[in-house]
Amino acid sequence: MMKWIGAFVIIAATTSGGFLWAKRYSDRPKQLRQLKAALQALEAEIMYGMTPLAEASEHLAGQFSGPVSAFFHQFSIILQEDGSKVQEAWDESLSRVRHQTAFGKGDREVILQFGTTLGRHDRNHQQKHIRLTISHLEREEAEARDAQQRNEKMIKSLGFLAGLLIVLLLM
Repeated sequence: MMKWIGAFVIIAATTSGGFLWAKRYSDRPKQLRQLKAALQALEAEIMYGMTPLAEASEHLAGQFSGPVSAFFHQFSIILQEDGSKVQEAWDESLSRVRHQTAFGKGDREVILQFGTTLGRHDRNHQQKHIRLTISHLEREEAEARDAQQRNEKMIKSLGFLAGLLIVLLLM
């Protein structure tokens, strides 16, 4: 009886591990879509609202959820409290929420590169940089969807099969 309970626990643990691992594949495209929408909203705040960056970031944090909201909230806090440069605040806020996101290395590169241009140009050039970043994020999102379709189901199955293998080896 105890063997069966142990076998069930092992299979349940590895299966849930597989599902958690696969969740990153489904979270990445969602978070990239949210970030694109946030950058479009930031573009509107900059172009039409002429809102200060810290205030615009706080507005964005309230409009979105999850890691994107946390990112813009941290960015707003760092800008208001530390009085640091925009690029430093951008980089610091990304590093603070890094563990919450499902962003890949390429995603982070695009986001960090955008941070180097933020606040350094006039509104028209800033709008061009935002649109360029959005197009890069669209490319990353397409890649993320492709990776999700290729890997998500396999990883879920792999978690279950790994548990089954462990159980068979132990019995």
